[in-house]
Amino acid sequence: MARTKLILPDNFKFSTQLEVRITDINYGGHLGNDSVLGMIHEARLRFLADKGFSEQDIDGVGIIMTDSIIIYSSEGFYGDRLRIDVAVDEILNTGCDIYYRFVNISNQKVIVKAKTNIVFYNYTSKKVVRTPGIFLNAFK
Repeated sequence: MARTKLILPDNFKFSTQLEVRITDINYGGHLGNDSVLGMIHEARLRFLADKGFSEQDIDGVGIIMTDSIIIYSSEGFYGDRLRIDVAVDEILNTGCDIYYRFVNISNQKVIVKAKTNIVFYNYTSKKVVRTPGIFLNAFK
């Protein structure tokens, strides 16, 4: 079976750090896939906040994640400090791709590459809306 491929953008303009908690460890003794998605969520919140946005308010509209891809390159273990690099790419009419790279700070190994797709959403009208101009300008 062929593995999913994910090509990351060249430039990551935001980074944050998270530590692997004991609750992030699965029965295999390493970072669990469910926890990776939670860490992606945390990194995305910090990334948006760095630009003055939140998931509920980017110029009056929110976002919804429509899909995700997670590629594992190495294991993460309890206590590991991770640098999570975040980048936006492929900004389209109603959404964009957000990319993530998890790097173990102590050995500089990439342990996870990931991508989520988001669309902009008006929660009041329950409709997908155009990408806000303020978002476009923030990530040109």
